[in-house]
Amino acid sequence: MKEVIETNFSLGQVVKHKFLDFRGVIFDVDPEFNNTEEWYQSIPSQIRPSKDQPFYHVFAENDDVFYTAYVSQQNLLIDESNEPVAHPDVTANFGPFNGRVYEILQGARN
Repeated sequence: MKEVIETNFSLGQVVKHKFLDFRGVIFDVDPEFNNTEEWYQSIPSQIRPSKDQPFYHVFAENDDVFYTAYVSQQNLLIDESNEPVAHPDVTANFGPFNGRVYEILQGARN
C-alpha cells in the first residue's frame, strides 16, 4: 500500500514563490522530488530545498513571461492578491476562478 502524503497546497490553487518573482497555478504534484540531479544542483544553495517533500508543477508567470515551474513545498506561499493568473494554460486546464483557486474541470487528468 502506498503512503499517503500530506500537502500544504492543492490543484488549482494560486501560489507565489517565497524568493523568486513569480506566481501561478498548481496543476500537478509529486509526493517527493522527481526531477534531474542537474536541475536540483542548479538551484542556489541558499534556497535549495530538501528533496523529501512535495514538489508542485505550476503554470507560472512574472511581468515578462509565462512558463512552467517545478517548486518545492517549502518555497511556496499562498498568493493573497485574489487576482487571476494570465498564463494561457490556466484557462485551457481549469474552470472559473473564485479569487483563491481555479475550479478543477470534470474529467481533467488532475
